[in-house]
Amino acid sequence: MRFAQKHSLKEIAELIDCDYVGDADFPVLGMNEIHVVTPGDIVFVDHPKYYDKALNSAATIILINKEVECPEGKALLISDDPFRDFNKLTRHFKPFQASTGMISDSAEVGEGTIIQPNVFLGNNVRIGSNCLIHASVNIGDNCVIGDNVIIHNGTVLGGDAFYYKKRPEGFDKLLSGGRVVVKDNVEIGANCTIDRGVTGDTIIGEGSKLDNLIQIGHDTVIGKNCLIASQVGIAGCVVVEEDVTIWGQVGIRSDITIAKGTVLMAQCGVSKDTEPNTTYWGTPFGEVRTKLKEYAAIKKLPEIVKTLK
Repeated sequence: MRFAQKHSLKEIAELIDCDYVGDADFPVLGMNEIHVVTPGDIVFVDHPKYYDKALNSAATIILINKEVECPEGKALLISDDPFRDFNKLTRHFKPFQASTGMISDSAEVGEGTIIQPNVFLGNNVRIGSNCLIHASVNIGDNCVIGDNVIIHNGTVLGGDAFYYKKRPEGFDKLLSGGRVVVKDNVEIGANCTIDRGVTGDTIIGEGSKLDNLIQIGHDTVIGKNCLIASQVGIAGCVVVEEDVTIWGQVGIRSDITIAKGTVLMAQCGVSKDTEPNTTYWGTPFGEVRTKLKEYAAIKKLPEIVKTLK
């Protein structure tokens, strides 16, 4: 999330009522999660396990719960609760706005686009030309849809990220201020749910086709010309590169990369990065020919056991 204007380190510290380390005029340009930070961004970290990752990231302002040695060219915001204060910043810079109706006054719809009955378009939604948005689609605030896009009935774009911190009194939600961006020539089936980014974008790449009943988590990036079948669940912060095929009921954990040309056979449980142009199957998943050999060997176990008696 880029701010509308540059702010100083001191201004941000005063906004969340915390101490800081660095020049009072140190420039603050935005805020983002660790996987999408750029220079000028604030990133938060509240566990020693992740201090080094945050301090060595591209972010130049670290919202942290302990004063540590500050890397050269960076600044610290010292908070007793970085998670809480990151939420304060989201509320300040991207506050919730009630919509003005089923189609917000600030929504923009391109020439030749057809909007069917009971479609909801939130604040600042932009839809390109020659799209078809079927009945009962919900497109949340700030989402961007390209040209020649088809979205089928009941799909929801721009729901909040599923991101919580466990506290003694229960779960505390990390607020979402990002977007969903759908590129040109995409088709999205019925009853899909695509969550917006926490501070950045969840992206569906040009020419990709999604079946019905698919869940895509926050800040995930789907590349060009991907084919995703029904009942696939993709967690947050996943990168799916170009020309990937994902068959039905595949589950993909967060923060991994599905390499270009990968094929994931039905019901794969994907727990780590894949290799380019490779087909996988099974849970735990593996290269398909290797997995088939493993299953063939397992079938022979009863005969092997008999010979050992």
